[in-house]
Amino acid sequence: MNQTIYESEDLVKLVVQGMEDKKGRDIIILDLQDIDHAITNYFVICHGASKPQLEAIADGIIEKSLKNLGVKPWHKEGIENAEWILLDYVDVVVHIFRGDRREFYQLEKLWADAPSVHHDHKE
Repeated sequence: MNQTIYESEDLVKLVVQGMEDKKGRDIIILDLQDIDHAITNYFVICHGASKPQLEAIADGIIEKSLKNLGVKPWHKEGIENAEWILLDYVDVVVHIFRGDRREFYQLEKLWADAPSVHHDHKE
């Protein structure tokens, strides 16, 4: 299924909602559309405190995307260890980190030339 930019943006909104629903922290959207050789249109990144929380965030995102858009990830990685879960929707790639892993890999700095939007979690 080919997604348009509009559908990608709609998926990004659902991903952010799924992260917020499960108290994902420091949510950042990186817009990679104008970055040469980028593998996707968007990265959506957050972190959580524990394996159960990371799994819950991933499950919530998958459920929302399937229910609202009828799409599921093309590929999933890291569910077993739950230190860095990746959900690949092709046009949108979701990264759900445990806090220390996010600090170690620093994806935001690797893609610092991409425009970013930060979403603060509301308690």
